[in-house]
Amino acid sequence: QVQLVESGGGLVQAGGSLRLSCAASGSIFSINAMAWYRQAPGKQRELVATISSGGSTNYADSVKGRFTISRDNAKNTVYLQMNSLKPEDTAVYYCNALVRTGWAPDQYNYWGQGTQVTVSS
Repeated sequence: QVQLVESGGGLVQAGGSLRLSCAASGSIFSINAMAWYRQAPGKQRELVATISSGGSTNYADSVKGRFTISRDNAKNTVYLQMNSLKPEDTAVYYCNALVRTGWAPDQYNYWGQGTQVTVSS
């Protein structure tokens, strides 16, 4: 089994910053892509940012220039630095990882439990 544990959420004023972390542990052979998603009340979960095992990144248009995704492969951890936060960034943020758990090439999708980010105006 693989567990993803997020941390770093909280309440911040508009224009402020937060840094989310997500540490993966358990039966990990290797981790391919990692990502952050978010879900606001009454809305569908949406992709925020992705990062490949080699460090290539992609961002939703709504966060480009404000958010930065990074990872530490030695620690099996992905980060999301969020700057210039806006009230519309308020959501539960989830990390996601595509994990290979053994010598077989199969990969499995895992999710964290989510961390609340609230941006006040």
